[in-house]
Amino acid sequence: MSVRSDPYALTFPVVALVASAGGLAALSAALGPLPADLPAALLVVQHQSPEHPSYLARILDERTALEVRAAHDRDELRRGTVLVAPPARHLLVTSEARLGLIDSGALPPARPSADLLLATLAVTCGPRALAVVLTGRGTDAQAGIRAISHCGGTVFAQDEASSAHFGMPAAAIDTSLVHRVLPLADIAEAVVAHVLTHR
Repeated sequence: MSVRSDPYALTFPVVALVASAGGLAALSAALGPLPADLPAALLVVQHQSPEHPSYLARILDERTALEVRAAHDRDELRRGTVLVAPPARHLLVTSEARLGLIDSGALPPARPSADLLLATLAVTCGPRALAVVLTGRGTDAQAGIRAISHCGGTVFAQDEASSAHFGMPAAAIDTSLVHRVLPLADIAEAVVAHVLTHR
């Protein structure tokens, strides 16, 4: 019986960008400079009210050369594509290397949950996973980046000076598991460098 040398379901880099308050501007700045042929899949979670429709994917699609669209249940992750968690659904990465959407229910946790996305990404992508914690209130993503680190992945966090709200990045930094703390203007370049060394 042969044993797979790579135990992870995803065999190419996946970048998860997570944000809350102030996230639209931060996500726009982080995604805007990325090239259309970036050899990685990208996932976006921003806390949103479940009561209203979201235009986040449409807005981001206008601000980057990458293809951006709202995530659907059982979507396949593809290089050069950004999939955005819809309101009222948590976004998971499954063992089949596809996305899973589950109802978010009432608070807590934050909706959609960065922790849930990052924990499932960690066990399916391992060292090819990159978590980028952007501006936001609260501590969502703190548990998730522990999972990313445990499985050999990489974590970036936005610095305080460029964050509209420093709660989420600060909580990430407090774990001592963040590899780089970066100004918003430097995140895209760092993402490209990471992807090119982990493909």
